[in-house]
Amino acid sequence: MFLQILLLLLASFVSIQFIYYIFIFGRFSFSKPKQILPSSEPISVIVCAKNEAENVKKFFPHLISQNYPDYEIVLIDDASTDDTLELFEAYEKQYSNVKLVKVENNETFWGNKKYALTLGIKVAKNNNLLFIDADCYPNSNDWITHMSSKFSEKKTIVLGYGAYDKIKKSFLNKIIRFETLLTASQYFGWAKIGKPYMGVGRNLAYTKETFFSVGGFVEHMKVRSGDDDLFVNQASTKNNTTTCYTPESFTYSEPNKTYKDWFNQKRRHVSTAKLYTAFDRFQLGLFFVSQLFFFLLAITLLAFQYQWMIVLGIIIFRYLFTWISLGYAAKKLNEKDVMHWYPIIEIFVIFTQLNVFFTNIFSKPVHWK
Repeated sequence: MFLQILLLLLASFVSIQFIYYIFIFGRFSFSKPKQILPSSEPISVIVCAKNEAENVKKFFPHLISQNYPDYEIVLIDDASTDDTLELFEAYEKQYSNVKLVKVENNETFWGNKKYALTLGIKVAKNNNLLFIDADCYPNSNDWITHMSSKFSEKKTIVLGYGAYDKIKKSFLNKIIRFETLLTASQYFGWAKIGKPYMGVGRNLAYTKETFFSVGGFVEHMKVRSGDDDLFVNQASTKNNTTTCYTPESFTYSEPNKTYKDWFNQKRRHVSTAKLYTAFDRFQLGLFFVSQLFFFLLAITLLAFQYQWMIVLGIIIFRYLFTWISLGYAAKKLNEKDVMHWYPIIEIFVIFTQLNVFFTNIFSKPVHWK
């Protein structure tokens, strides 16, 4: 009787995953690309940096060489102690469309990226804003063109894809990129069915009007992280949010080189999720539980050899639809190589997430300094 209940639970969790992967994530995975209609609306690209001198040297040329008729670059130096400020000052003198914002340490907002971003947003002269991190670079010189093309009278928030560089012969790199692929499939899929819940600051656009209409970051200013996902979770609706995932619109950044660094990064990201809306916390929690218990129940039933042919059939069915859904998403996001290791990587990611959850219960993650 007990094993029969476990079998029913396994079938139930796989059914839940089928709904997620096919009917929710699938709205993105199986979507057809739409033609880009270039916009000429002026836009402000906002970059916030804290001790990012080396990255600024490498990546600023990608920003200043964009093929877009009317854009400014707002460079925010958040009280850096390296050469970041000096570089920004030189760029401001050299380029007429570069504007510098100097942020000094403030006792009330010490080390708070949201405070620095707010100052930059206030200074930006254009209503349309496009955000990228200082350690990122656009995939093409048409990045602004593709992201800005998604703005319209109704669509005032644009969710983009922030990818990570590929490192050959690095299994950790494949894990990081798979987790990024899965996350993107989730937030693109939910946005397409009218329930947007997050975006990534590495590639995100919204209007200044939308920012101030919800009070900016005021509701979560004391939370050190979440300038991207918490803002989107608060401000986005089915009517004002759209997506952009053409290859030209991608941004890339260097991934963590060690498991410890990646683990700490995940801790920071997960710590903000507790402030999502109740529905978003529920749907994310249900998805994770269905993943975790799929493995636990499948292993238990196979160990007892209970109805092993039925169990095996359920397992094969589950991997079939997840592989298809993620495979199509991976093709869109240029991450096809990670799918070769999918079953192994997925297990690793799920139990890392479980470890992150319990670690965050007993200690707080370190944020922007």
